[in-house]
Amino acid sequence: MAPCKLLLLACVGLAIGILRARADEHDHTYADKEEVVLWMNTVGPYHNRQETYKYFSLPFCAGKKKTINHYHETLGEALQGVELEFSGLDIKFKEDVMQSTYCEIDLDKPKRDAFVYAIKNHYWYQMYIDDLPIWGIVGEADENGEDHFLWTYKKLEIGYNGNRIVDVNLTSEGKVKLVPNTKIAMSYSMKWKKSDVKFEDRFDKYLDPSFFQHRIHWFSIFNSFMMVIFLVGLVSMILMRTLRKDYARYSKEEEMDDMDRDLGDEYGWKQVHGDVFRPSSHPLIFSSLIGSGCQIFFVSFIVIVVAMVEDLYTERGSMLSTAIFVFAATSPLNGYFGGSLYARQGGRRWIKQMFIGAFLIPAMVCGTAFFINFIAMYYHASRAIPFGTMVAVCCICFFVILPLNLVGTILGRNMSGQPNFPCRVNAVPRPIPEKKWFMEPAVIVCLGGILPFGSIFIEMYFIFTSFWAYKIYYVYGFMMLVLVILCIVTVCVTIVCTYFLLNAEDYRWQWTSFLSAASTAVYVYMYSFYYYFFKTKMYGLFQTAFYFGYMAVFSTALGIMCGAVGYMGTSAFVRKIYTNVKID
Repeated sequence: MAPCKLLLLACVGLAIGILRARADEHDHTYADKEEVVLWMNTVGPYHNRQETYKYFSLPFCAGKKKTINHYHETLGEALQGVELEFSGLDIKFKEDVMQSTYCEIDLDKPKRDAFVYAIKNHYWYQMYIDDLPIWGIVGEADENGEDHFLWTYKKLEIGYNGNRIVDVNLTSEGKVKLVPNTKIAMSYSMKWKKSDVKFEDRFDKYLDPSFFQHRIHWFSIFNSFMMVIFLVGLVSMILMRTLRKDYARYSKEEEMDDMDRDLGDEYGWKQVHGDVFRPSSHPLIFSSLIGSGCQIFFVSFIVIVVAMVEDLYTERGSMLSTAIFVFAATSPLNGYFGGSLYARQGGRRWIKQMFIGAFLIPAMVCGTAFFINFIAMYYHASRAIPFGTMVAVCCICFFVILPLNLVGTILGRNMSGQPNFPCRVNAVPRPIPEKKWFMEPAVIVCLGGILPFGSIFIEMYFIFTSFWAYKIYYVYGFMMLVLVILCIVTVCVTIVCTYFLLNAEDYRWQWTSFLSAASTAVYVYMYSFYYYFFKTKMYGLFQTAFYFGYMAVFSTALGIMCGAVGYMGTSAFVRKIYTNVKID
């Protein structure tokens, strides 16, 4: 019964994550003098955003009010390391509080050393009032770096509109030198003021339009669109003119008698018509990758649409919860595309293919998370995933994703699993002739990802900055445009690559089309190295492992998606050109 309960809790958590209902223990409305909870979340070095610890892991003291326990409402909140602890401060709605001491720190040498270490590493902390985040700095050092000072006075100003909280500001004052074996009084004050900010707009102050809507951002989108128009036009012109000539040449050859045809110099993509629809090598892995890539594309599309409609950034962990929910719900698509392709390629071990397709992405993500979790546990970081959360994720994989994938696989095999190729596949494979070095599949794969990466690398900077730095990404319209541009460019590039490959009478186009599009991920991962060393000040084992581990997951998922999109577009192109040519 325990796994079933965990599964039920996980599903409820996921549902809450995508519904904008109650955000915490209340519904964001207050009566006069009703209790308002100040939650202390995490503390950590400013330059390492993901290296966070519980607020009270530093020797801060709490207020005298009775402790209130916080529970993780969503799976995303638990996975993101949200660790809310009650501050102990007595705060009531619209009730001002003059500066008053709420606790004292007995500063012995170990506590002083802990604070000094935090100040040297620029530790900051995060708090929440009514789901509104507040940030503060622990302390600062003097110019020489010899004396260290702790900010002891939290001056809070809260704006309200009617019976709702719409604005929170924190001013840190009361700089006290850290001297061992002394007492440090921690104090706070509350100032309530009326505000004209609407409740729906209260998160606008956390957004950064000057950064995300900068002219460079607009210019990059415009530049990518121009590249798409140019590339589509170029591909259409080249292929239409070239294919027209090919069709004319092949039609002329059809009118020749056998003697002339034998003496003629036959060449081109028509010569491989008996092998072009031959099953790819390793069809089980190939079909699993295609199914997973199609699922990632639909997950990305749906999540971006939901983010455009709903302001997911206003609730903790809601984006991650939505992504997990959508990924689980779209599992039948993975099974359908992967299972049908495997059946068309003559695969017989369809159950094994279904298992690999279902667990390919979850195993990659969970394996990386499991590795990083060991480091997080060693550091006692808040990012360490609780055991119960890991069990809940496993339950989702086995009791939601796997059955839905099975349904999709059965539908795919029965609805579109029959090979209906326009050309008959020869029993004996045709030998592949020698060709110039730049027509080799390995070279095509390496060059295929350059243009798709060029269409998205500016957007990568904004996405990286929002995740690894302190920006809230909210321009999901831009992200949708970039996704569309990426797909169009990827399909155009892989079609051109495949045409040249087939024209060189090399019929190994399936893996080549997939890998040439997937090579975009290699360039994205290489860019992540540049971003780490030149755009951030990250340091330490935990943050470095977290960064490169999850960037590897992101790049791999992006590569699988691009590969699947490239293959699907190329497959339609190959089927079309061989349908329109007369084959003996």
